[in-house]
Amino acid sequence: MTKAIVQTEVGGPETMKWQDVELGSPGRGEAKVRHTAVGLNFIDVYFRTGLYPAPLPLTTGMEAAGVIEELGEGVTDFKVGDRVAYAGRPVGAYSEARIMPVDNLIVLPDSIDDKTGAAMMLQGMTTEYLLQRTFHVKQGDTILFHAAAGGVGLFACQWARHIGATVIGTVGSEEKAELAKAHGCTHTILYREEDFQKRVMDITDGKGVPVVYDAIGKDTFEKSLDCLSPRGLMVSFGNSSGPVTGVDLAILGAKGSLYVTRPSLMVYNATRKELEKSAGDLMKLVGDGTIKVNIGQTYPLSEARKAHEDLEGRKTTGSTVFTV
Repeated sequence: MTKAIVQTEVGGPETMKWQDVELGSPGRGEAKVRHTAVGLNFIDVYFRTGLYPAPLPLTTGMEAAGVIEELGEGVTDFKVGDRVAYAGRPVGAYSEARIMPVDNLIVLPDSIDDKTGAAMMLQGMTTEYLLQRTFHVKQGDTILFHAAAGGVGLFACQWARHIGATVIGTVGSEEKAELAKAHGCTHTILYREEDFQKRVMDITDGKGVPVVYDAIGKDTFEKSLDCLSPRGLMVSFGNSSGPVTGVDLAILGAKGSLYVTRPSLMVYNATRKELEKSAGDLMKLVGDGTIKVNIGQTYPLSEARKAHEDLEGRKTTGSTVFTV
Protein backbone atom coordinates (compact mmCIF):
# COMPACT_ATOMS: atom_id res chain seq x y z
CA MET A 1 0.00 0.00 0.00
CA THR A 2 0.96 3.63 -0.50
CA LYS A 3 -0.81 6.95 -0.06
CA ALA A 4 -2.12 9.20 -2.81
CA ILE A 5 -4.52 12.03 -3.52
CA VAL A 6 -7.62 10.37 -4.98
CA GLN A 7 -10.80 11.78 -6.53
CA THR A 8 -13.97 9.78 -7.00
CA GLU A 9 -15.67 12.76 -8.63
CA VAL A 10 -14.51 15.83 -10.49
CA GLY A 11 -14.99 19.29 -9.05
CA GLY A 12 -13.39 21.70 -6.61
CA PRO A 13 -10.34 21.17 -4.41
CA GLU A 14 -12.54 19.52 -1.78
CA THR A 15 -12.89 16.46 -4.05
CA MET A 16 -9.24 15.51 -3.50
CA LYS A 17 -8.78 13.01 -0.65
CA TRP A 18 -5.53 11.69 0.91
CA GLN A 19 -5.95 7.92 1.22
CA ASP A 20 -4.34 4.49 0.94
CA VAL A 21 -4.08 2.89 -2.50
CA GLU A 22 -2.68 -0.41 -3.70
CA LEU A 23 0.53 -0.38 -5.71
CA GLY A 24 1.50 -3.42 -7.73
CA SER A 25 4.81 -4.38 -9.28
CA PRO A 26 6.21 -2.88 -12.48
CA GLY A 27 5.54 -4.74 -15.71
CA ARG A 28 7.65 -4.93 -18.81
CA GLY A 29 9.20 -1.55 -19.65
CA GLU A 30 8.09 -0.06 -16.32
CA ALA A 31 9.65 1.09 -13.05
CA LYS A 32 8.41 1.63 -9.52
CA VAL A 33 9.35 5.17 -8.54
CA ARG A 34 9.31 6.32 -4.91
CA HIS A 35 8.57 10.04 -5.07
CA THR A 36 10.65 12.54 -3.14
CA ALA A 37 8.99 15.69 -4.56
CA VAL A 38 5.96 16.36 -6.78
CA GLY A 39 5.29 19.39 -8.97
CA LEU A 40 2.05 21.38 -9.06
CA ASN A 41 0.87 22.76 -12.41
CA PHE A 42 -2.32 24.43 -13.64
CA ILE A 43 -3.00 21.46 -15.88
CA ASP A 44 -3.67 19.52 -12.66
CA VAL A 45 -6.66 21.83 -12.09
CA TYR A 46 -7.99 21.02 -15.56
CA PHE A 47 -7.96 17.30 -14.74
CA ARG A 48 -9.38 17.86 -11.25
CA THR A 49 -12.35 19.84 -12.60
CA GLY A 50 -13.01 17.55 -15.55
CA LEU A 51 -12.09 20.13 -18.19
CA TYR A 52 -9.60 17.49 -19.35
CA PRO A 53 -11.53 14.21 -19.00
CA ALA A 54 -9.87 11.27 -17.24
CA PRO A 55 -11.24 8.01 -15.81
CA LEU A 56 -12.35 7.94 -12.17
CA PRO A 57 -11.11 7.31 -9.55
CA LEU A 58 -8.42 9.82 -10.46
CA THR A 59 -5.03 10.66 -9.05
CA THR A 60 -3.93 13.78 -10.88
CA GLY A 61 -0.43 15.24 -11.27
CA MET A 62 1.98 15.13 -14.19
CA GLU A 63 5.39 15.90 -12.74
CA ALA A 64 7.63 14.48 -10.02
CA ALA A 65 11.12 13.43 -9.00
CA GLY A 66 12.09 10.32 -7.09
CA VAL A 67 14.15 7.15 -6.90
CA ILE A 68 13.68 3.92 -8.83
CA GLU A 69 12.94 1.10 -6.36
CA GLU A 70 12.10 -1.74 -8.73
CA LEU A 71 12.35 -2.47 -12.45
CA GLY A 72 10.17 -4.56 -14.71
CA GLU A 73 11.35 -6.91 -17.42
CA GLY A 74 13.25 -5.61 -20.41
CA VAL A 75 14.54 -2.42 -18.80
CA THR A 76 18.23 -1.90 -19.56
CA ASP A 77 18.78 1.87 -19.57
CA PHE A 78 17.93 2.41 -15.89
CA LYS A 79 18.93 0.78 -12.62
CA VAL A 80 17.51 0.56 -9.11
CA GLY A 81 18.63 3.62 -7.16
CA ASP A 82 18.63 6.01 -10.13
CA ARG A 83 17.33 9.48 -9.32
CA VAL A 84 14.78 10.35 -11.99
CA ALA A 85 12.25 13.00 -12.93
CA TYR A 86 9.39 13.12 -15.41
CA ALA A 87 6.64 15.31 -16.79
CA GLY A 88 3.60 14.36 -18.85
CA ARG A 89 1.15 11.50 -19.11
CA PRO A 90 0.08 9.23 -17.59
CA VAL A 91 -1.41 11.34 -14.81
CA GLY A 92 -0.93 10.12 -11.25
CA ALA A 93 2.00 12.03 -9.74
CA TYR A 94 0.09 13.02 -6.56
CA SER A 95 1.26 9.86 -4.81
CA GLU A 96 4.01 8.63 -2.54
CA ALA A 97 5.01 6.06 -5.19
CA ARG A 98 3.77 4.87 -8.56
CA ILE A 99 4.47 2.62 -11.54
CA MET A 100 5.84 4.56 -14.54
CA PRO A 101 6.79 3.67 -18.13
CA VAL A 102 10.57 4.08 -18.23
CA ASP A 103 10.32 5.80 -21.63
CA ASN A 104 8.93 8.83 -19.73
CA LEU A 105 11.78 8.99 -17.19
CA ILE A 106 14.88 11.18 -17.31
CA VAL A 107 17.87 10.57 -15.02
CA LEU A 108 18.64 13.62 -12.87
CA PRO A 109 22.28 14.74 -12.78
CA ASP A 110 23.96 15.23 -9.40
CA SER A 111 23.92 19.00 -9.99
CA ILE A 112 20.10 19.13 -9.77
CA ASP A 113 18.38 18.30 -6.46
CA ASP A 114 15.05 16.51 -6.19
CA LYS A 115 12.88 19.55 -5.44
CA THR A 116 14.37 21.39 -8.40
CA GLY A 117 13.87 18.32 -10.57
CA ALA A 118 10.19 18.13 -9.59
CA ALA A 119 9.70 21.86 -10.19
CA MET A 120 11.43 22.20 -13.55
CA MET A 121 10.39 19.42 -15.88
CA LEU A 122 6.89 20.35 -17.04
CA GLN A 123 7.28 24.12 -16.93
CA GLY A 124 10.86 24.04 -18.21
CA MET A 125 10.22 21.72 -21.13
CA THR A 126 7.07 23.69 -21.93
CA THR A 127 9.26 26.79 -22.14
CA GLU A 128 11.73 24.91 -24.34
CA TYR A 129 9.19 23.98 -26.98
CA LEU A 130 7.38 27.33 -26.83
CA LEU A 131 10.51 29.39 -27.42
CA GLN A 132 12.49 27.00 -29.61
CA ARG A 133 9.88 25.11 -31.64
CA THR A 134 6.37 26.62 -31.58
CA PHE A 135 7.95 29.96 -32.46
CA HIS A 136 11.71 30.16 -32.82
CA VAL A 137 12.54 33.21 -30.70
CA LYS A 138 15.72 34.88 -31.90
CA GLN A 139 18.11 37.49 -30.58
CA GLY A 140 16.51 40.92 -31.00
CA ASP A 141 12.91 39.68 -30.97
CA THR A 142 10.36 41.30 -28.66
CA ILE A 143 7.71 38.94 -27.28
CA LEU A 144 4.64 39.27 -25.05
CA PHE A 145 4.32 36.70 -22.27
CA HIS A 146 1.22 36.69 -20.06
CA ALA A 147 1.57 35.70 -16.37
CA ALA A 148 5.28 36.45 -16.49
CA ALA A 149 5.71 35.79 -12.75
CA GLY A 150 4.07 32.37 -12.91
CA GLY A 151 5.87 29.07 -13.18
CA VAL A 152 6.30 28.94 -16.96
CA GLY A 153 6.64 32.73 -17.09
CA LEU A 154 9.78 32.82 -14.93
CA PHE A 155 11.38 30.07 -17.01
CA ALA A 156 10.47 31.96 -20.19
CA CYS A 157 11.84 35.30 -18.97
CA GLN A 158 15.21 33.71 -18.21
CA TRP A 159 15.36 31.62 -21.39
CA ALA A 160 14.43 34.59 -23.56
CA ARG A 161 17.06 36.75 -21.85
CA HIS A 162 19.61 34.01 -22.58
CA ILE A 163 18.61 34.11 -26.26
CA GLY A 164 18.85 37.90 -26.34
CA ALA A 165 15.15 38.65 -26.75
CA THR A 166 13.11 41.37 -25.04
CA VAL A 167 10.19 40.19 -22.89
CA ILE A 168 7.06 42.23 -22.24
CA GLY A 169 5.29 40.49 -19.37
CA THR A 170 1.87 40.95 -17.82
CA VAL A 171 1.63 40.49 -14.05
CA GLY A 172 -0.98 40.94 -11.34
CA SER A 173 0.89 43.00 -8.73
CA GLU A 174 3.94 45.14 -8.09
CA GLU A 175 5.50 42.26 -6.16
CA LYS A 176 5.08 39.97 -9.16
CA ALA A 177 6.44 42.70 -11.45
CA GLU A 178 9.65 42.85 -9.42
CA LEU A 179 9.95 39.08 -9.48
CA ALA A 180 9.52 38.97 -13.26
CA LYS A 181 12.08 41.74 -13.77
CA ALA A 182 14.57 39.91 -11.55
CA HIS A 183 14.26 36.92 -13.87
CA GLY A 184 14.81 38.83 -17.13
CA CYS A 185 11.50 40.49 -18.01
CA THR A 186 12.32 43.87 -19.57
CA HIS A 187 8.88 45.52 -19.44
CA THR A 188 6.13 44.60 -16.96
CA ILE A 189 2.47 45.52 -17.30
CA LEU A 190 0.07 45.45 -14.34
CA TYR A 191 -2.86 44.01 -16.27
CA ARG A 192 -5.41 44.85 -13.54
CA GLU A 193 -4.51 48.55 -13.72
CA GLU A 194 -3.28 49.09 -17.29
CA ASP A 195 -4.51 48.40 -20.80
CA PHE A 196 -1.91 45.81 -21.79
CA GLN A 197 -2.63 46.16 -25.52
CA LYS A 198 -2.02 49.90 -25.42
CA ARG A 199 1.19 49.45 -23.42
CA VAL A 200 2.48 46.83 -25.84
CA MET A 201 1.91 49.15 -28.78
CA ASP A 202 3.59 52.03 -26.91
CA ILE A 203 6.63 49.87 -26.11
CA THR A 204 6.93 48.63 -29.72
CA ASP A 205 6.26 52.03 -31.37
CA GLY A 206 3.01 50.70 -32.79
CA LYS A 207 4.57 47.69 -34.50
CA GLY A 208 3.28 45.00 -32.16
CA VAL A 209 5.05 41.74 -31.41
CA PRO A 210 5.60 38.69 -33.63
CA VAL A 211 4.35 36.27 -30.96
CA VAL A 212 2.14 36.28 -27.87
CA TYR A 213 2.35 33.47 -25.32
CA ASP A 214 -0.88 33.14 -23.35
CA ALA A 215 -1.81 30.63 -20.65
CA ILE A 216 -4.66 32.78 -19.30
CA GLY A 217 -7.19 32.13 -22.04
CA LYS A 218 -10.64 33.72 -22.17
CA ASP A 219 -9.78 37.01 -20.43
CA THR A 220 -6.78 37.90 -22.61
CA PHE A 221 -7.28 36.18 -25.96
CA GLU A 222 -8.98 38.88 -28.05
CA LYS A 223 -6.85 41.81 -26.86
CA SER A 224 -3.74 39.70 -27.36
CA LEU A 225 -4.56 39.42 -31.05
CA ASP A 226 -4.38 43.22 -31.22
CA CYS A 227 -0.84 43.08 -29.83
CA LEU A 228 0.44 41.10 -32.81
CA SER A 229 2.22 42.46 -35.83
CA PRO A 230 0.97 41.32 -39.26
CA ARG A 231 1.27 37.55 -39.71
CA GLY A 232 2.02 37.24 -36.00
CA LEU A 233 1.45 34.07 -33.98
CA MET A 234 -0.90 33.74 -31.02
CA VAL A 235 0.24 30.82 -28.84
CA SER A 236 -2.61 29.83 -26.53
CA PHE A 237 -1.15 27.15 -24.26
CA GLY A 238 -3.47 27.33 -21.24
CA ASN A 239 -6.76 28.71 -19.96
CA SER A 240 -6.53 29.66 -16.28
CA SER A 241 -9.38 32.20 -16.74
CA GLY A 242 -11.48 29.77 -18.78
CA PRO A 243 -11.29 28.22 -22.25
CA VAL A 244 -11.33 30.30 -25.42
CA THR A 245 -14.52 29.59 -27.38
CA GLY A 246 -16.43 30.96 -30.35
CA VAL A 247 -13.46 32.33 -32.29
CA ASP A 248 -14.43 33.83 -35.64
CA LEU A 249 -11.61 32.87 -38.02
CA ALA A 250 -12.35 35.91 -40.18
CA ILE A 251 -11.02 38.08 -37.35
CA LEU A 252 -7.56 36.62 -37.92
CA GLY A 253 -7.60 37.93 -41.47
CA ALA A 254 -8.97 41.33 -40.50
CA LYS A 255 -6.31 41.80 -37.83
CA GLY A 256 -3.36 41.05 -40.10
CA SER A 257 -3.44 37.47 -41.45
CA LEU A 258 -2.65 36.15 -37.98
CA TYR A 259 -1.89 32.60 -36.90
CA VAL A 260 -3.21 30.83 -33.79
CA THR A 261 -1.97 27.57 -32.27
CA ARG A 262 -2.94 25.52 -29.19
CA PRO A 263 0.17 23.40 -28.50
CA SER A 264 0.82 20.81 -25.79
CA LEU A 265 3.93 19.31 -24.25
CA MET A 266 2.72 15.76 -24.87
CA VAL A 267 2.63 16.34 -28.64
CA TYR A 268 5.93 18.22 -28.82
CA ASN A 269 7.72 15.53 -26.78
CA ALA A 270 5.83 12.56 -28.20
CA THR A 271 8.98 10.57 -29.05
CA ARG A 272 11.87 9.54 -26.80
CA LYS A 273 14.26 11.50 -29.02
CA GLU A 274 12.20 14.69 -28.63
CA LEU A 275 11.90 14.17 -24.86
CA GLU A 276 15.63 13.64 -24.40
CA LYS A 277 16.50 16.70 -26.49
CA SER A 278 14.00 18.91 -24.65
CA ALA A 279 15.07 17.71 -21.19
CA GLY A 280 18.74 17.92 -22.17
CA ASP A 281 18.47 21.54 -23.30
CA LEU A 282 16.64 22.41 -20.08
CA MET A 283 19.04 20.59 -17.77
CA LYS A 284 22.05 22.23 -19.40
CA LEU A 285 20.68 25.73 -18.72
CA VAL A 286 19.62 24.84 -15.17
CA GLY A 287 22.86 23.01 -14.46
CA ASP A 288 25.09 25.90 -15.53
CA GLY A 289 22.99 28.49 -13.68
CA THR A 290 21.58 30.24 -16.74
CA ILE A 291 18.09 29.38 -15.51
CA LYS A 292 17.37 29.42 -11.80
CA VAL A 293 14.30 27.45 -10.75
CA ASN A 294 12.18 29.65 -8.50
CA ILE A 295 10.30 27.48 -6.00
CA GLY A 296 7.92 30.03 -4.59
CA GLN A 297 6.12 27.75 -2.14
CA THR A 298 6.01 24.16 -0.88
CA TYR A 299 3.20 22.10 0.66
CA PRO A 300 3.00 18.57 2.03
CA LEU A 301 1.38 16.40 -0.62
CA SER A 302 -1.42 15.63 1.83
CA GLU A 303 -2.37 19.35 1.62
CA ALA A 304 -2.98 19.36 -2.14
CA ARG A 305 -6.41 20.91 -1.56
CA LYS A 306 -4.87 24.04 0.00
CA ALA A 307 -2.28 24.27 -2.77
CA HIS A 308 -4.98 24.15 -5.45
CA GLU A 309 -6.97 26.86 -3.66
CA ASP A 310 -3.92 29.11 -3.59
CA LEU A 311 -3.04 28.39 -7.22
CA GLU A 312 -6.53 29.21 -8.47
CA GLY A 313 -6.61 32.27 -6.24
CA ARG A 314 -3.43 33.51 -7.98
CA LYS A 315 -1.62 33.58 -4.65
CA THR A 316 1.38 31.61 -5.87
CA THR A 317 4.54 32.75 -7.65
CA GLY A 318 7.06 30.71 -9.58
CA SER A 319 6.94 26.93 -9.16
CA THR A 320 5.12 25.01 -6.44
CA VAL A 321 6.42 21.72 -5.06
CA PHE A 322 4.79 19.10 -2.85
CA THR A 323 7.04 17.37 -0.35
CA VAL A 324 6.45 13.64 0.09
